[in-house]
Amino acid sequence: MATSQPVPRPRKRAEHQIVFASRGAERGWRDLCATQRNAMADAWDFLTRTPTAVTATNYRLKGSLAIVTRANADHDRWQHRPTLKGSARIWFYVEDGTVYLERVDTSHPNGTK
Repeated sequence: MATSQPVPRPRKRAEHQIVFASRGAERGWRDLCATQRNAMADAWDFLTRTPTAVTATNYRLKGSLAIVTRANADHDRWQHRPTLKGSARIWFYVEDGTVYLERVDTSHPNGTK
């Protein structure tokens, strides 16, 4: 009998792994996937392949938000917009082939307005 479990997408050797760095990011990701499924599938592809590519929808944050410190190491903090015109935002940093999702907001975070 089949178990009806989703099949996880295999990761290519050159791709990054994506993990949640907070419960809030996990909830936000789930909420965005429920409302913007295609955009989030595209965001997944982008973040696993080229998370530090600078584009109109993916860039480093500036000022006091530019750096995140985890386990005594500093990392550039990035922001990804799943759609060019939408207000949703994904904040993340990259370390050793892993993309850590810090925040996933369904609307523009107040800290960057």
